[in-house]
Amino acid sequence: MHIFRGVAAFLAASHSVAAAASTAEQQQQASPSSAPEAPGEKLPPYRHPKYHPSPKRASAVKQAFRISWDGYYKHAFPHDSLRPATNGFADDRNGWGASAVDAFSTALIMGEYRIVDQILKYVPEINFNRTNSEVSLFETTIRYLGGLLSAYDLITGPLKPHFNYTDHQTGAILQQAKRLADNLKVAFNTPSGIPDNDLFFGPPRKKGSKSNGLATAGTLVLEWTRLSDLTGDSQYEKLAQKAEKYLLHPRPALGEPFPGLLGASVNLETGLFENGAGGWGGGTDSFYEYLIKMYLYDSTKFGEYRDRWVLAADSSIRYLISHPATRPDLTFLAMWRDRTLHYFSEHLACFNGGNFILGGLTLDEPAYLRFGLELVAGCHATYTSTLTGIGPEIFQWQDSRTPLNSSNNPGPPADQKKLYERAGFWITNGGYQLRPEVIESYYYAYRATGDKKYQEWAWEAFVAINATCRVGSGYSSLADVNKQEGGGWTDFQESFWFAEVMKYAYLIFAEDAPWQIRADHENQFVFNTEAHPIRIAGGKERYGGWGKGKGEGKGMEK
Repeated sequence: MHIFRGVAAFLAASHSVAAAASTAEQQQQASPSSAPEAPGEKLPPYRHPKYHPSPKRASAVKQAFRISWDGYYKHAFPHDSLRPATNGFADDRNGWGASAVDAFSTALIMGEYRIVDQILKYVPEINFNRTNSEVSLFETTIRYLGGLLSAYDLITGPLKPHFNYTDHQTGAILQQAKRLADNLKVAFNTPSGIPDNDLFFGPPRKKGSKSNGLATAGTLVLEWTRLSDLTGDSQYEKLAQKAEKYLLHPRPALGEPFPGLLGASVNLETGLFENGAGGWGGGTDSFYEYLIKMYLYDSTKFGEYRDRWVLAADSSIRYLISHPATRPDLTFLAMWRDRTLHYFSEHLACFNGGNFILGGLTLDEPAYLRFGLELVAGCHATYTSTLTGIGPEIFQWQDSRTPLNSSNNPGPPADQKKLYERAGFWITNGGYQLRPEVIESYYYAYRATGDKKYQEWAWEAFVAINATCRVGSGYSSLADVNKQEGGGWTDFQESFWFAEVMKYAYLIFAEDAPWQIRADHENQFVFNTEAHPIRIAGGKERYGGWGKGKGEGKGMEK
């Protein structure tokens, strides 16, 4: 998942909506949903689904990955991102080769050894001490730190028999992750311990922000905890977990309008929440994602994270469920400001179905799983209803239970009434930024059920993306998914295209493997929000002697 400034826009827009609303409408609160199944209802869980690998389709995805990589390597490497239509490049992530690091775990999983060799040779050359641009703690953590840790876990773990790399080569991956974290950790030097997301390097220093977002502060704990587990140096997990405490115990009350569902901004000095607006979309999304994933990572240490995820999940089912007035068969989750709901969502939010499914599998709660499948079906409809077969960046609908045309439930613009009547939503931002969330949720749905329907949905999405986004030396974001040929290319190939879209599209057709999500409580890996698989803690973290005392193992001595 990646931050989209939709939450900030939502905050500003909702102020103007509230000003225009009547007093009664301003005070309108979400009412509990009459969901047919409440969590806690014990139904037969999926435990041993039968999977249906498709080597032909997996190979097609690998070919798209090779095209993307070869174009990047020829025209943009070692810069961050490829501009495929013009064969140019961009340094949008500090010039450290974001696409290379994001592609690392995917190349390993696909068995693309030529590409693995190219990336492994490059990793020790990255100079994490220097950059000419502002550093995002969040983006750098999920892409670079997560990508390096994942590659190390894969190469020194289940893929070790497939490589002849020396301890020095593999140790360099972890050494670079540690070097990067040592530069980033200045972010946590605030009065509260909640990090400043905006940094500068050379030397490392904070920008001086006054607040941080829920997702940007709450999506660090997996990577920083993993780094501590691998190196034996607890400073990293202590920093991230101290910051997370403020999110697990939010204050004041305005920051938690529904149990477990929080506002979007936290003050760096006091640790207090500054508002009560949020959702499962950009700016807040991956905080909820990591709650259940931390419990999956280490159930002995992160029981409180599980409890907070359950609280958020239960409140979402109780208060946020929304069915479009023209398509009551579809299920979406509303956004909120305080306790007033607003009926729009984002491509980014479509990870939520997969997250509910993962929670249902992890906690043996089929009601969560079934609700997750409902959300997956809703997001599937956003793909099948557009001209390109790809879902839009932001969409809106009218809730079936809220008075129509009230201030928080307006109708569609005139030029989209037909779309809304047919599809159950209208488009407020038609762009497609090579986002993975819908295919990601298809992946979780398939791994939970073994239902080939989700493979077909993923294949349809891949075919549509391949047909529309392919241009020049790679694949580009689109201007408008509901126009012919996507409304034109924006000439930008996101680094997370390698890490997420290609990986999830491949895994849903691939053979079973240790990194695949499992339905039987035998998971060996958990995916970070950039889809980098992180090995679950189990006492075997310090591969190759790494992590003795202050992190001086044999992997670093050679």
